Order: sequence, then C-alpha cells, then structure tokens
Amino acid sequence: MLIQTINPASGEPLSEYKMLTSAEIKQKVIEAADTFVAWSQLGLQDRIQYFRQLITVLNAEKENCAVLAALEMGKPIQFARAEIEKCIYCCRYYIDNAEDFLNKHYVATEFASSFITYQPQGSILAIMPWNFPFWQVLRFVVPTIIAGNVVLLKHASQVAGCAKKIEGLFTSADFPKGVMTNLCIAAEQVEAIIAEKSIRGVTLTGSEAVGRKVASIAGWHLKKVALELGGNDACLVLADANLKQAAQAIVASRLRNSGQVCIATKRVIADAAIHDELVQLIRQEMQQYEMDNPLNENCNFGPMAREDLRDELDELVKKMQTDGAVLLEGGYIPAGQGFYYPPTLLINVDSSSIAFQQELFGPVIAVSKFNDINDGIAMANNTDYGLGGNIFSANIKLAAQLAEKTIEAGACFVNLPVTSDPRLPFGGIKNSGYGRELSREGMLEFMNVKTVIINE
Repeated sequence: MLIQTINPASGEPLSEYKMLTSAEIKQKVIEAADTFVAWSQLGLQDRIQYFRQLITVLNAEKENCAVLAALEMGKPIQFARAEIEKCIYCCRYYIDNAEDFLNKHYVATEFASSFITYQPQGSILAIMPWNFPFWQVLRFVVPTIIAGNVVLLKHASQVAGCAKKIEGLFTSADFPKGVMTNLCIAAEQVEAIIAEKSIRGVTLTGSEAVGRKVASIAGWHLKKVALELGGNDACLVLADANLKQAAQAIVASRLRNSGQVCIATKRVIADAAIHDELVQLIRQEMQQYEMDNPLNENCNFGPMAREDLRDELDELVKKMQTDGAVLLEGGYIPAGQGFYYPPTLLINVDSSSIAFQQELFGPVIAVSKFNDINDGIAMANNTDYGLGGNIFSANIKLAAQLAEKTIEAGACFVNLPVTSDPRLPFGGIKNSGYGRELSREGMLEFMNVKTVIINE
C-alpha cells in the first residue's frame, strides 16, 4: 500500500511512500529495542555529542526541510525556516541542561545513602500531527533520546516526506540505527505496535477522538501515555488593556499557520466597554494577511492543510451564523486551486455557540463580550479544553492573579500570545490531555523515577 502526499496550495499530488508491512514493522520494533540497550548505557555526554552533530545537519538542511513543509502542509516558507531554527534551539537547550535535569537527587534519611535517579525505560512510540511537522517531533524526540530512550515515529500521513526527512537527519548525524525510527504506516497498524512488549510508552499530539482511542489501547496494555489533544484557548481582554497590543497579538496568534495551531487564540472575550474598538483594530490587523503561495518569500498566510479540513471549517462558520454570530470578514471558500480559506472574523458569538464547545482548527477569530469580570472568566473557562489562555490588561497584579488562579489551562500568558518554549513545560488539562513536553518535566516524562536506598 502507498501513502500519497498532496500539495494544499494546488491540490496536486506530490509523492508516494510505501507503507511498511507487519513483518517490516516487527523488525523495526525489535531493532529499536536492541539499540536501546547500547544507547542507554552510553554516557550522557556521548549522547549529547550526537545532538551537536544534528545541529550541524539541521543548519545544512534548513532550506530543504522548510520547502518540504511548505509543499506538504502549506506552511509559508519564512515560517517553515523559523520552525527549523526553533528545532535547533531546542537541541541547544537540552545540550546545555540535560546533565542538570538528569542528576540524581539525594534525600536525607536514616540510611547511609538515599537518592532518586532518573533512568530511561526503552522504546517510546510518538504519534505526531502535521501542523508543525518538524517542531512537534523534535520537541519530544530531542529530550527523550538525550535521556537514553529510543523513539519510533508514526507521523501524520500528509507529511510523510517530512517524516522520512527527520529520520534522514538523524542518519546524517551518524546516530546509531534504531535510535530514531520512522514508521510509514496506517493508523490501523498503531494498536499492534502499542501492544509490543518493548514499547514502554506512547506520546500523542492529535485530536481528542484519537487521543481517547490511543489512551484506551495503551491503558489496556499498561503503557504510560502523554496526550496533547488541542485547545480552545480564550483571550480575555479587560477594559484597561492596550487594545492595539491585544489586537496585534490576537491576529498574529490566530492567523499563524493559517489558524492551524493548537495554542492559537480561538475565542476572544472582550469587556463590553472596549469591544467595538477592539473589533475594529482586529479588522485592521487582519488586512495585513493575504492568501498566497507558501513558497513565495513574502507569504504570511498559506492554504489549509487538507480540503476536508477547509470544508468542515466552512460548515462550522455557517453554523455559527445560523446560531446568531455576525460575519465581518472572510467566511467563504475562494475560487481557484488549493485549499485556501480567508482570514475570518465573527462577532456576537454566544457562549452556547459551537465555537465554545469544540476547537475550530482554522483562521477564524470568534469574539464575545462580557459586562462583569466574573462573567468573562466563566466564559473563558466554558470549554472542555484547557491547553492555553491569555489575558490583556494594564493591571499586571490582577492579570497575574487571574492567570495563576482562575484560568483553567496548562499555560496562561499575560499581554502576549501563548507560545511553546523549550525552557517551559507544555501541556494541557481537561480534554486537552495530560503529561508535559519541554523543559525538565518533558525530559523526565518517560523516565523511570527510581528510588535507591543504601544501608551499611
């Protein structure tokens, strides 16, 4: 069987990739398990040296990787390059901090020695999405492999070329075969891999529906799971906020990657006193984004990744209008080739709207208003998701308190959009999943936290 990739800017086929047979999958799983034995026993500094080589390879291959991401999922080329640069930064961060993160921790007890040590567990299956085809993978793979585990990657089929390229990057950096293995497979083949005895954990970034299924399978086999299942992030704009700053952040967050970002601002909840002015500023900011070929150097807004995703989004936008929302910008399928959808703005979005109940994965800004801050907080938390959120206010003390104590999310940023950063843990609560990537917490997610006590 073959996987065919499609260029979302034209709708034309790109390449075909042969899927692995069951026997080939089995062999790769065995190979990874065998490699783990030697890799985990290698000194930390020796493992780190491979990542120094990977940085060299990433720098050399930056343009090729960026073009591939632009072709396979429509990412504007300038942002695709930035994605590779972020992967390089991630490598450097863990090169500098891995030793500190993995150091054993001594605890004072009545025994001669008591300490906590962090030991790798084995092969980890990573099921990854298409929207950041390099960053999503590297932000998990880098700390996990430096720590001594090995990874088998099941990437999204529409970025099969990026998946193959990632494995090639590790090969070019002279990593031992089996440390980072790409599995070109169908979703139906995942269950059998999870069941393999040598698979010690599973990480998934994807939809809530897929997350439930993977978690169920892994739970049956008593395998640890980390899940990042998207978000329906709210941006709370208070009456004293710098509205131009807020509008710039909202639009930049929501329209980046054509709206296909888990932590993008998806629901704007504005104080009624400044609602109209904020909406006008948002409209002005949106004018800077024009649909274009992602390979054009100045493109800042490309197509959506798939035709079905674009069409589903359009149906949801129409449904919101039926439910009372008012369309101010966009909201149509343009003529011509490709899976484009224009920057779209809806106001008068009620808290019972579909925009509050499910994630709209596309370039749609939905604006609601509140009269009382407590109502605004309740609206922000009126979602089954809890990945990220942000607050705009000149009252930093109040905003910090709301961010820490009241907004139900894995991250909350004040006066700037939510981003992922290797220095800080990343993950969600509620239906956005559980577990953490990045920072020390991400490196330790699939480690055995082992207690050792020595008595003389």
